[in-house]
Amino acid sequence: MEVRRTTVRDMRRSNRSVILSSIYREGPLSRQELTVRTSLSAASVSNLVGELIAEGVVEEAGSVESEGGRPRVLLRVAPTFKYVAGAEVGETRVRVELFDLAMNVLARADHPISSPTPEEVVKHVLEGLSAVIASSDAGTEQILGLGVAVSGVVEDNAVVDAQTLGWDAVPLAALLAEGTDIPVHVDNGANMLGQAEMWFGAGRGATDAVVALVGSGVGSALVAGGSSYRGARSSAGEWGHMTIVYGGRQCRCGALGCLEAYVGAEGVLDRYRVAGGTADGDEETAFVELLASASNGSEPAAAIVSDTIGYLAAGFANLVNLVNPERIVLGGWAGLLLGEKHLDELRAEVGKHALRRPYAQVSIVLCELGRDAVALGAATLPVVRLLRDGGAVRGLSGN
Repeated sequence: MEVRRTTVRDMRRSNRSVILSSIYREGPLSRQELTVRTSLSAASVSNLVGELIAEGVVEEAGSVESEGGRPRVLLRVAPTFKYVAGAEVGETRVRVELFDLAMNVLARADHPISSPTPEEVVKHVLEGLSAVIASSDAGTEQILGLGVAVSGVVEDNAVVDAQTLGWDAVPLAALLAEGTDIPVHVDNGANMLGQAEMWFGAGRGATDAVVALVGSGVGSALVAGGSSYRGARSSAGEWGHMTIVYGGRQCRCGALGCLEAYVGAEGVLDRYRVAGGTADGDEETAFVELLASASNGSEPAAAIVSDTIGYLAAGFANLVNLVNPERIVLGGWAGLLLGEKHLDELRAEVGKHALRRPYAQVSIVLCELGRDAVALGAATLPVVRLLRDGGAVRGLSGN
C-alpha cells in the first residue's frame, strides 16, 4: 500500500478547514475564540484568518466587549461569497431552492410529478435549477454546487437504489451532470433532514441523536459521537423498514410488517380506508382531515391515529434500546402534523416500550426547521466540500 506523506500545503489546508468549519458551524467567533477552539497558535489563526478574509470567504461581523481590553472582532463566513442549491425529490413533487452561505432562501421552484421516474426527476431538477438561478442575482459561475436529496440508498458514487420507487442502481449524479456544469452531490433525504437539523435546528448540541423522517415513507438519520453513521454501504438509517409486526401489512418495499406500512402517511390512510373511513384528495389533505376527524370525535379516525402513535412509539422505543440516543427529532410533513397534536402522548407511549434507563436519558422533540428542511440539508452538501477544502473553490467542471 502506498503511503502518502503529509506536506506543508496539506497541513495548511487542514488548518484552514478547521478554522472555517468552526466559524461556519459555531460562529460568529473572534480570533481569540478560534485559538481556544482549534488549539492552533494565535499567530496561525491570525495568518489563516487574514488569508480567508483577503479571499472573500470570511468577513468581519461586528465586535463584542472583552474584559479589560479592546473589543473583540467577530468573524463569519461571508454569506454572498458563493451560493448553493438544494433539491428535494419527493414522490409527488420536486423542489429546488437557492441559498446564500447563511442558508437564507433566495429563490424556490416547485414541480409536481405524477411518477418519480429517473427521467422525470432529472428533467424537473434541472428545470428547477435553471429557474432559481434565473430568478436571482446569482450567476451559474457563483454556484458552488447542487445537492440532491432522494429516497433510497445512495452509494458513494451517487448511484441510487430506491426499492419503493422501483429504482435499481440509477446513476443519478451522472445523469444530472449531463445537463449542468455545476457540481452535483446526491444523498438520502432522511440523512439530509438530519444534517439540516443537526447543523441549524433541533439537533444542535447533541452528539448522539436520531432524526426521524415520517412522510409518505419513513426513514432516519443516525448520528453517533457527533458524526453521521452510514453503515458498511450507506444504508444505515432505513428504520422505516424494520419489522414491527411479524407477517403484517405489506410494505411498498415488498416485505411484510415494516414500520413504514403502519406509520407512513400512505400506510396510515390505507388502514383508515380499510376501517371504513373516507380519505379523499391528495395525500396531505387526506392526512390533515384524518387528524381533524380524530380530534372531532370520529371513533374510526381516533382509533387509527391512536394505533399510529402506538406503532411510532414502538419504533422509537426500538431506537432508544438499540442506539441509546440523547435526542430523537421527529420531522417529515406527516411526522410534524402528528407531533404537533400528539407529541406528549407519543412520549408517554415510548416510555411504555423502552427500557427505563435509556428512556430517561432521551429527549423527543420536533424538527425546528419546518417541512422544507430536506432541501436545506441537501444544499449543505456543497458547503461540506467548501469547508473540507478550507475555502478553496474547485472549478465548475470538477465534481
